[in-house]
Amino acid sequence: MDESQRWYLLKHEDGALFGPIKFEQLKQWALEAQVSPLDKVSNDEKSWIKAPMVPELEMDYLVEVSPDQFYGPTTMGAVREFLQMGEISTRARITNCRDGSETVLNELPGIAPVPTEEITPVRTSIRVNLQQRIRELEEVLLEERRAREIAEHLVEKLEAKLASITRAATM
Repeated sequence: MDESQRWYLLKHEDGALFGPIKFEQLKQWALEAQVSPLDKVSNDEKSWIKAPMVPELEMDYLVEVSPDQFYGPTTMGAVREFLQMGEISTRARITNCRDGSETVLNELPGIAPVPTEEITPVRTSIRVNLQQRIRELEEVLLEERRAREIAEHLVEKLEAKLASITRAATM
């Protein structure tokens, strides 16, 4: 990584643009869970890629938030932060996207094991965020369907008008 290169961060959620910043700052933000898997980065403000595609950001971990619901890829620092905030439990499954290995969070070095009798409530904000995103996408899909139906109706009217003009011209 060229240390003199300046980087830019484009936040997916609101389109906010940060930069130019040093790569080390960008990496620190990723470690602190400030960079979402959907955020984009660039070193020239022309070519943008999703942050997890930059290997040096180490956004290598996919977290199973609940059965069939995942977050990531993100950094191990972000995973630890989610754990501290109660977003996930130490029983959460983690997939290393680089090598495909799967493990339970409490089996990783530096993560304290949880006694089997302990049941920890897990906050649901990641799940809520995912559900909110699904609702937003469903709304966008409905709007697109409505727009398509309006366009199809307009095409039908124009085709009918064209047909009547064509009939009138051939008589």
